[in-house]
Amino acid sequence: MIPMDVEGMAVLAPEAAPVMLLREREGERRWLAITIGGPEASAVALAQEQIRLPRPGTIELIGQVVESFGHRVTGVQVTALRDGIFFADLVLDSGIRVSARPSDAVAIGLRAGVGIEVADAVLEVASVRVEIVGSGPDAELPSLPPDPVAQEREVEEFRAALDKIAPEDFGDPPPAPPRSHP
Repeated sequence: MIPMDVEGMAVLAPEAAPVMLLREREGERRWLAITIGGPEASAVALAQEQIRLPRPGTIELIGQVVESFGHRVTGVQVTALRDGIFFADLVLDSGIRVSARPSDAVAIGLRAGVGIEVADAVLEVASVRVEIVGSGPDAELPSLPPDPVAQEREVEEFRAALDKIAPEDFGDPPPAPPRSHP
């Protein structure tokens, strides 16, 4: 499993679904873009910013239910990609794994302050390497600047890189890991 950071959300076309952007923390610094729904993107963004609403949403409720049963979330793992669908698990302190959509698992993980990992086999077929013009292979990508014009330029560069990706670039999906149920 490869540690990842949530870099944010992107909408790659005016009528397209949002994309959750994960980036490898170290090493190759690959990006993983997972298409999610609008409400899920909002939940991830709120969790990433640690914004609390007056009443708990579904993500907060799930975290409270887990805690009320005497457990805690210790990790989030994106485990597989089958037929174009990503699969994830919430990992609890007792070793229990709960299957979840990646968007929900990531939002819950962000609220719980735990790490997010992606199976190397998933990254091998679904990640992209993005190099910003003027940077070398070992350079860090800059964080989005507060200047809206510069911010839009960086988003456009990322969109252009994603536009060059074709489904056949990813090959066959990795085999699904064996599932164990308590």
